[in-house]
Amino acid sequence: MRAMKKGLMTVLGVALVGSQLVACTSNSEGSKPASSPDTAKPAATQAAAKPVEITWWNFPNFQTLDGEVGKYEKQIIAAFNQKYPEIKVNLEMITFDGGPQKLNVAIASNTAPDVIYDAPGRIIDWGKKKLLAPLNDMVTPEVKNDIAPAFWKQSTVGDQIVMYPLNTGPFMMAVNKTVFEKIGAVDLLPLNKPDRTWTVAEYEKALQAVKDKAPEMIPTGFFAKSTAGDQGTRAYLANMGVSRFLSEDNSKVAINTENAGKALDWVVKATKDKISAAGAASLAASDVNDLFLQGKLAFTLNYSPVLKAQNVANKKVPFEDILLPFPTLDGSKPKLEPFLGGLAIFNNGNADKIAASKKFIDFVVNDPVWGKKNVIQTGGLSARTSVTGLYDDPEYKYADLARQFITDPPTIADGYAEIRTFWFPELQRALTGTATGKEALDAFAAKANEAIAKAKAQVQK
Repeated sequence: MRAMKKGLMTVLGVALVGSQLVACTSNSEGSKPASSPDTAKPAATQAAAKPVEITWWNFPNFQTLDGEVGKYEKQIIAAFNQKYPEIKVNLEMITFDGGPQKLNVAIASNTAPDVIYDAPGRIIDWGKKKLLAPLNDMVTPEVKNDIAPAFWKQSTVGDQIVMYPLNTGPFMMAVNKTVFEKIGAVDLLPLNKPDRTWTVAEYEKALQAVKDKAPEMIPTGFFAKSTAGDQGTRAYLANMGVSRFLSEDNSKVAINTENAGKALDWVVKATKDKISAAGAASLAASDVNDLFLQGKLAFTLNYSPVLKAQNVANKKVPFEDILLPFPTLDGSKPKLEPFLGGLAIFNNGNADKIAASKKFIDFVVNDPVWGKKNVIQTGGLSARTSVTGLYDDPEYKYADLARQFITDPPTIADGYAEIRTFWFPELQRALTGTATGKEALDAFAAKANEAIAKAKAQVQK
């Protein structure tokens, strides 16, 4: 494992996994909820309003109530109907495994839902294809200024806001702290530092301690089966190689550096040395997280405050999971991709449905009572900068602090949907020994850059 140091100089119930998700107004009495114009109408006017029926498709983005998927969402709808009895909301829960394909089929057959709660990866792509209704008239100056520019970049296509930000949280690693307590090696974790930053060399020492003192445990894991959870593998290699995934203007790939190539070589060697889980080329992100939740893996590399909260009920054995940033080669500040969730409206050609959908989104995000409840139910942080202190938990306080490491994610890049399809096959080539780390990253860069150029040309037409 020391070869990495010499050769390189030297992240609450869902696997958000398809993505992971909430802006509310504020938890202070001085803030007022941002409301659409119709929100302030007298009750008598609302009661006389024209009946409208809309459909809301939702991934399991909220933690379940009593183990029942969709139960919490039904409570949101019931509360919404106390305010807007004329709007009927039909809920359909979709899964992270089959949901994306179901959405593709619905879009192709002109049966897309009215409202979707998802993440930028898909929403921005739909926006670029002009499938969504603009939400600009919903966003007040107060809200616009209270959400970080980086989040608006992930919610906007051109000058049109196509997603209303709801919740967020940096994607990070996580460690089974209980294991380190048992082997007397907690001091090998960067928990004594407020920002918890650490180096690859320090990470290596922690991994070796697990291998030596807790042989029943797998120190860490990697995965390359599909695009699911690819933000974890992107950030892992980029930080270990002190590189960006894409250039700052998202015009080309930037991950194919010598150091990032060596980082991928390190992963391959770690797998052979049984420091990282075997069979990474055929492991999915969910497989690695499952090993972590089963108490068989010391570190997992695709985690977040949202997943931490959602995984409470999924642990097979009791242990304390602690959030950690990705280690960097030189101890510099890490670059973390943000998880961002929000709601969008498919433009199905019906103005009444679009107007009703906007009222629903406004309620979910900005209602003075339910807005805050909804953020907490996701296990995430609010996308609103002013809304903090939602949880009395040191890990959430750390997640708030870790916002300083958030960088622009590649999800906003032209051609992103295609770019990500080239990533995991190249990782597989390296993991199976048919390419070096640098060769795999160079091959990825060539294909991805072509996709970016092609997508940019289409946007300019």
